[in-house]
Amino acid sequence: MGIAENLARLRAELPAHVTLVAVSKTQPAAAIREAYAAGQRDFGENYAQEWREKAEALTDLAELRWHFIGGLQTNKVKYLAGRVAYVHTVDREELARELSRRFAQKGAVARVFLEVNTGGEASKAGCAPREAPALAAAIRALPAVELVGVMGIPPPDDDPRPHFRALRALRDGLGLAELSMGMSGDWRVAVEEGATFVRVGTAIFGVRPPKGA
Repeated sequence: MGIAENLARLRAELPAHVTLVAVSKTQPAAAIREAYAAGQRDFGENYAQEWREKAEALTDLAELRWHFIGGLQTNKVKYLAGRVAYVHTVDREELARELSRRFAQKGAVARVFLEVNTGGEASKAGCAPREAPALAAAIRALPAVELVGVMGIPPPDDDPRPHFRALRALRDGLGLAELSMGMSGDWRVAVEEGATFVRVGTAIFGVRPPKGA
């Protein structure tokens, strides 16, 4: 089944209020063009250099909205400033401050999600749930950043539902509107638990090629 067919099947199941972010990391620009031609507008990238190359190749797609969904180093923020619609992975004040500084220089506002590590995984980014209120307050105090929601990825071997519920409770407690959670294998559960953005790659593009291949 091709990209257009996969997108049509997903859209038929997704509620209208949920934004589908097509995770295009390691996919060629041609695959993004194919998805765009099928009506997809929101695309998620994980690696700053790879995103830059694709963004340059796809400047003619006027309605394309980029979402940065990978770990972000402060020294890479300058490349994203004013060019991405959302950053889903803000997990520390230093990063939020750099986003504010760089986006302000471009006369833009960074719309960001607070990334929360509900599983306490040492190998995974995200602030601890107990740190979320203070970090959210710090982000909200910055001039060129808009905190829109909470994002998280459950541990791969856990039942995702309790993690999604914890993320929703955090989002609600912080008075935010958006919830970025759910991927190809668990997006249906995420939607049941209140996701407003789902990040789906394999179910759209198929098994992704290894990075650098």
